[in-house]
Amino acid sequence: MKFDEIDQLSVNAIRMLSCESIECAGSGHPGLPLGAGPMAYVLWRNHLCINPKDPEWFNRDRFVLSAGHGSAMLYSLLHLAGYPVSIDDLKQFRRLHSKTPGHPEWGVVSGVDASTGPLGQGLGMAVGMAMAEGHLGSKYNQEQTEVVSHYTYVLCGDGDLMEGISHEAASLAGHLNLNKLIVLYDSNAVSLDGPASMAFSDDVGSRFKGYGWHYECVADGNDLDAIDAAITEAKQQENKPTLIEVKTVIGFGAPDQGTSKVHGTPIGVSGMAELRNHLNWTFPEFTVPHEVYDRFEETLAHRGALAEENWCRSFTKLASRQPKLAQQLKQSLENQLPDHWQSDLPKYHEGMSEAGRSTSHSVIQKLARRVPFLWGGSADLSSSNKTSIEDEGLFSPSNRSGRNIAFGVREFAEGAAMNGIMLHGGSRVFGGTFLVFSDYMRAAIRLAAMQKLPVIYVFTHDSIAVGEDGPTHQPIEQLMSLRAMPNVSVIRPADPNETVAAWTVALQTQDRPTVLILTRQNLTVLQNTVKSAQDGVNRGGYVLSPQSGTVPEGILIATGSEVHLAVKAQHVLRSKGHDVSVVSMPSFDRFNRQSYTYRESVLPTAVRKRMSIEMGATLGWERYVGLDGVSLGVDIFGASGAADDLLPAYGFTVERLVAAYEQQFAPEIPEDSKYRNGNKQII
Repeated sequence: MKFDEIDQLSVNAIRMLSCESIECAGSGHPGLPLGAGPMAYVLWRNHLCINPKDPEWFNRDRFVLSAGHGSAMLYSLLHLAGYPVSIDDLKQFRRLHSKTPGHPEWGVVSGVDASTGPLGQGLGMAVGMAMAEGHLGSKYNQEQTEVVSHYTYVLCGDGDLMEGISHEAASLAGHLNLNKLIVLYDSNAVSLDGPASMAFSDDVGSRFKGYGWHYECVADGNDLDAIDAAITEAKQQENKPTLIEVKTVIGFGAPDQGTSKVHGTPIGVSGMAELRNHLNWTFPEFTVPHEVYDRFEETLAHRGALAEENWCRSFTKLASRQPKLAQQLKQSLENQLPDHWQSDLPKYHEGMSEAGRSTSHSVIQKLARRVPFLWGGSADLSSSNKTSIEDEGLFSPSNRSGRNIAFGVREFAEGAAMNGIMLHGGSRVFGGTFLVFSDYMRAAIRLAAMQKLPVIYVFTHDSIAVGEDGPTHQPIEQLMSLRAMPNVSVIRPADPNETVAAWTVALQTQDRPTVLILTRQNLTVLQNTVKSAQDGVNRGGYVLSPQSGTVPEGILIATGSEVHLAVKAQHVLRSKGHDVSVVSMPSFDRFNRQSYTYRESVLPTAVRKRMSIEMGATLGWERYVGLDGVSLGVDIFGASGAADDLLPAYGFTVERLVAAYEQQFAPEIPEDSKYRNGNKQII
């Protein structure tokens, strides 16, 4: 399809609307829309298959603006394409509670397929989307009936490709032969501080070829025909993702074009006048010629509406030929769990003992049989995290239906890809690594929380009990730092029954990620958890072992393996005349969302003798132990040694717990006691 003067007018409409929005806001990034406007227009005009009248149509192409600072361009495109983004919305760019925030935010307005801005993560999420498309296609596409078949497009910049996640994600995508992933690289050789050459001199083409990608280069970013030809060629690839490097001029047409001055600052009144003159734009501010709207309608909108009509016919065929399969797909898209999905879950009785990661493995097997759209993997730790689904293959170029994902030693890309899988829809996904290495994944967890994605993380090796691997592998601050992140549910179960409950809670959660913190060491089944764990974990905290009398003298609050120590200490304290209760607190965030009445029943305000017990940072426990309480934890790094030696050395024995309680709360304690007035036990 040849381009004409209306197409050039449309390109300039994108540029002008974007810059006018930025001027109106008094802040923003005009450089990308002015330079990348042509490639975005060609993609949307000729290739992107979306339906503005049904923005959430499942089989649409995905478009991820990984260079999220160029959001003004995305909003301009959405407006021109007929999405619910009005001129008034463009005028509200970057204003509080507007549809057009400073960086794209998923869920704020239709047409934004991912929240982007932290550079590189858009590319990582797009890899996950392409993985999901391939996986679901292999499950649901039947002969002559394709219901999952679309492309994932990315627009990225130099900054995206500098970020480490781009290496991880691109390596994974090349390995997996994700041929329906196409990346447009806005190669303008400029970053925020100046020329990109100050810090970036990669041979990008060779780099991506080395990852197993198909690579193309468009020498002139204003050459619509060349861009179109490159995208067309990319779509012909059968076993490689594609990177199209498009050489552009940042801030094209503005006074400071080609320099970092136009990257992230409005170009001003005089600059806008010069830009208008350069682009021969004679229309009033925020005015778009009707020919431009018509062009978008007759190309993008028409193509998308027709494609959805064909898709609906295909889905109807699938429903008539394979009703169970069609119902399964529909259920997965609505994120509804099948009937009786919990019926096979194991129950553990007193006397049994098992590591948290092993219980989790057993639960995964049961859930995988009942929930066919559950899949996941690990960062080259599947055998250690125990995250494999038995009797299911590996997701690979030759087996897209495989339900085990080998993410490789790429935690950041793993986290971003899981976000992309969830954003795509049709799956529930989990991913594992050691808790200490969750730091590598942290920025992706944050975006999952921000986007309200119910990703499930399986983080094992939860404490200094890891032992001989030493301080590099023993988490200290990770647990509490994850709890500090908004809209993340962190669950650290104390025994096998709490672990089963944690998985069921995670799978039922719809509006936030869930982090499961699991042990390598065995956990003995605690008394009554076969009956109390499900409700207790769901509420985040509960009285596991009550006091003998009506009101406890004190309260021992613990999580994970330390609950066992607390119960043993309770018996010793009781024999010494101290009637205390034991509270299992697997999830701070879930407990905090309970009613005041429930929280008061677990942690009575009148009981001020409280001690927390957890093998991690103590910061944060003051919320529950109060000013009079004591927190036993680990506020220094661990050490290499056998767990049986480490735990006593760090104070985690029944004797030390009992002594700490008595020293803290007995009136005859000397003033210099290290346990007085809420001092932490720090070894």
